[in-house]
Amino acid sequence: MSNSGEGGPGANGILVRVDGVDRTFHRGAEEIHVLDGLDLEVPQGEFLALMGPSGSGKTTLLNLIGGLDRPTRGSVAIGGDRLESMSARRLAAWRARHVGLVFQFYNLLPVLSAARNVELPLLLTHMSGAERRRHVAVALEVVGLSHRANHYPRTLSGGEQQRVGIARAIVSDPTLLLCDEPTGDLDRKAGDEILDLLQALNAQHGKTIIMVTHDPHASARATRTVHLDKGQLSMEAPA
Repeated sequence: MSNSGEGGPGANGILVRVDGVDRTFHRGAEEIHVLDGLDLEVPQGEFLALMGPSGSGKTTLLNLIGGLDRPTRGSVAIGGDRLESMSARRLAAWRARHVGLVFQFYNLLPVLSAARNVELPLLLTHMSGAERRRHVAVALEVVGLSHRANHYPRTLSGGEQQRVGIARAIVSDPTLLLCDEPTGDLDRKAGDEILDLLQALNAQHGKTIIMVTHDPHASARATRTVHLDKGQLSMEAPA
């Protein structure tokens, strides 16, 4: 798995650049400032853990980096592509190509097999059915679930369902892997297996990963941890 062309790293190998980002929401007449002048740089190939208390803006920041939301002010650039300047249509196409998402509760469709769940992002591409099947087979092999390809989510353990979720996230060989509490619904053993997999994707496949987590045990697996509090980065420290 490798990436090239659009979405690649910018100057000094920086893949993700967040400059002076504010994100404000409105609840009636009340303004809620979730992010306040936030700056962040993530080099290509880093495994970054994003920690902070509930309501600190972690998921909001992840959504901005993934092009799922837009900043109120400031700039978010991935490999030189400024997301806030894209039309909604172009942003959707960019996201499908460059972002893989891993969720806490897996978000698998229960009526589809593991293989068909993994294939879903490829339905937005121009790949033939044979090409899609090849990509799905590779992704399931990477996460160690080739033997469960035809199983449905209800027959899989939580850890296996999350592996399917990760296979779905990497099937299009994205530039960036964004994980929102990927071990939050798992016991420690299954969670450790998922963290082992994320570390392997980072170290062996060169994937840039940003992971939101509340768990210091999980953040210790990252190469760097960033702490977010009251909408601002309060501390950065190596893992």
